[in-house]
Amino acid sequence: MSESTLNLKIKKTIGYRIVRLIVVVVWRVMFRPRVVGAENIPSSGPVLLAPIHRSNIDFAYLVFATNRKTFFMAKDSLWKIRPIGALIQLMGAFPVKRGTADRDSLKNAQQVLNEGQALVLFPEGTRQEGDLVGPLFEGAMFIASRVGAPVIPVGLGNTEKAMRKGSKFPRPVRTTVVIGTPIAPPQSNTRVTRTELNAATEELRAGLQKAYDQARAMLN
Repeated sequence: MSESTLNLKIKKTIGYRIVRLIVVVVWRVMFRPRVVGAENIPSSGPVLLAPIHRSNIDFAYLVFATNRKTFFMAKDSLWKIRPIGALIQLMGAFPVKRGTADRDSLKNAQQVLNEGQALVLFPEGTRQEGDLVGPLFEGAMFIASRVGAPVIPVGLGNTEKAMRKGSKFPRPVRTTVVIGTPIAPPQSNTRVTRTELNAATEELRAGLQKAYDQARAMLN
């Protein structure tokens, strides 16, 4: 797949349906996800879903929150393992070069929203640890502002215990998903300022912290 031109397969292909079914069955058996706030995700139109990132299994949880096909960035090294690359591509993944200003992946992300689809983007970037949400990258709000797509914080509870950083295999634990309140991105007739982006990103950080706290509280 070319990184500069995303072949956006909007329709739920047979391959997508099969892989999605496998994910749903495995996740339900292993992690028993409970979802709250699914009604906050619009049934159509562009939307950016911004989950907390504590585990390699986080990417799959949005299939339990919406029937919509979601698209997401994944590190380009995964495509070096052809079976894995093929599977995640079926699920809507496209590559991103981590540690660089990958303009192609940003263009692909904006294309997803321009075509009225649902984009999953981890605003923390790589996996983080701990109970607190630190400063976020501005990419989520920047991309959303160019299209006018709402940004929705998503809290995931216990995924770091299901598959800890450095672990090769997951272990069965109960997990939770909290879909937060949509946040409108900054918009301007000219150009969104850095101050506006900073303010919107901080609003997202606060919303993500609230959703994350709620997701963890549901496990008590």
